[in-house]
Amino acid sequence: MFSKQLQASTDLFIRPFRWHMIVIVGSVIAICILYIRVSWPNSMVPLPPQPRPACKSSGSLPKELSDLTHLLHWPPTPGDAGELLASTSPQTSTYHLRDRSQASYTLGGSLEAILVARDHQGRPKTCGGDLFRAQLLGPHLKAGVPGDIQDLENGTYLLSFPLLWAGQAQVRVQLIHSSEAVRVLRGIWRDQWATVDFMGYFRGPTGYEEIVTCNVNPLLTGEEESTCHYKDEDSGELWFCARPPTLPCNSLVGHSSGHYWNVTTPHEEALLAWNLTDKVLPQGISPIWVAKESNKSLVLSPRQPCHPGIPGPKPSGFYHQDVWHSLSCSGRSFSTVDSILGCLAGHVVHMMGDSTLRQWWEYLRDTVPSLKPMDLHTTYQTGPLMAVETARGIVLHWRAHSWPLRSLHTPVASLHSVVRELGGLAGGPHTVVVLGLGAHFTTFPPSVFVQRLAGIRAAVAALLAREPRTLVVIKLANTGYKSVYGSDWFTLQVNRLLRAAFADLRVAFVDAWEMTSSLALPDRIHPGRLIVRNEVNFLLSFICPI
Repeated sequence: MFSKQLQASTDLFIRPFRWHMIVIVGSVIAICILYIRVSWPNSMVPLPPQPRPACKSSGSLPKELSDLTHLLHWPPTPGDAGELLASTSPQTSTYHLRDRSQASYTLGGSLEAILVARDHQGRPKTCGGDLFRAQLLGPHLKAGVPGDIQDLENGTYLLSFPLLWAGQAQVRVQLIHSSEAVRVLRGIWRDQWATVDFMGYFRGPTGYEEIVTCNVNPLLTGEEESTCHYKDEDSGELWFCARPPTLPCNSLVGHSSGHYWNVTTPHEEALLAWNLTDKVLPQGISPIWVAKESNKSLVLSPRQPCHPGIPGPKPSGFYHQDVWHSLSCSGRSFSTVDSILGCLAGHVVHMMGDSTLRQWWEYLRDTVPSLKPMDLHTTYQTGPLMAVETARGIVLHWRAHSWPLRSLHTPVASLHSVVRELGGLAGGPHTVVVLGLGAHFTTFPPSVFVQRLAGIRAAVAALLAREPRTLVVIKLANTGYKSVYGSDWFTLQVNRLLRAAFADLRVAFVDAWEMTSSLALPDRIHPGRLIVRNEVNFLLSFICPI
């Protein structure tokens, strides 16, 4: 009965609204009704695994984040799906210099180009919405910088590149997704409450186990009329599992990934196929030579030390000789073990998030021999993990964020919410908090991630209020995924939400999106050591700015 009332109420509200309002309004209604049901004094809803008390979160968000329509705007693609041949083609799309008469280029200047999107028959497109990636590369200098792409929404795009090193430079453009493929991804956000599910493991006193489906919404568990509801007492978020056949709801002990759902038609799959996705366009501009300026061969990073709250320029930095040069502050290089130890001495670092952040923990563990991992007898994939260096008083923690989390079978008791962990920190000048979220939220509508950010932002604000000397670093999500379950287009929206959520707080950002999209390297959800080394160096530049 409850699910029918919920569906009727949702249908009543969402019919008049456009696609981007469907997710927002529907989620708000579901969350409000379920919250009342869970928190009503006489409710028979079972309690979740008992959490440790922590400060409650108000979940307030800045105005910028509450306006999802503006924040997540993307040029629409008119019409229906149409023929595959009418979609944007990486083979026929072209680009050329905006000023064909320009004969010389100087360090500190810029290069501009015009990109014309064309379909598979070579006809110019008349609408925007394609997801392109543009780079300016210096292959012999191991240099690269992301280009700015302005969608003119008429089938053409303006590409702009800063000239940050002297020597040869070459434009490279990729079609990540056609506008028609992006329309498919947007439709999934509009029409799907989720594209994956999860397994919940219930165990009785004798060891007898029952396994059911779990998810962020009770309508997705397969048992709409009979579900177990779990409320995180710190963040207020809800989790749902189908009620097991015989065991009680409070016997939930394990969690793991479930199934990836088939949410696309054959035509939509063709638009997202590998031969049309993440493809380099034919070369449209010959290599240029950038002359030195005042005998300088490189644009230098700003002299100001790295500290939280620094505005993020566009682009945020560039590579030269495989080293990331920040354009927001004076990043440092920590190329020796002693320099890393000297920086981390006396610090306790708390990393919370996904496996791309675990790579930072692993890099430090593998690079510094005296940093010894402790066997906490946990599931490695989800943690918690800890490494210590007792001589210098260094402690490194990493743990995965709580559900939704695609993982191997792991104990529910190990899945602490980020809000819970932040609430238990006193903070101070020797405390570093690093948050890395995004990859596990691309299989849900943005409202799910917004709710998570609401609680985390409030917890970060409370931590900084009680101890302003605490360093909080936000790792943006990196490139990598190219499917309906984790496309770069979804990740781009996640990063917009991350920046908006923490824009008015004194935190630092590590722009992993640009750091993984500036060189001609294969996209991987788990970047290689070169990228991770530069990400960690930039983190250390905030811990030890001078």
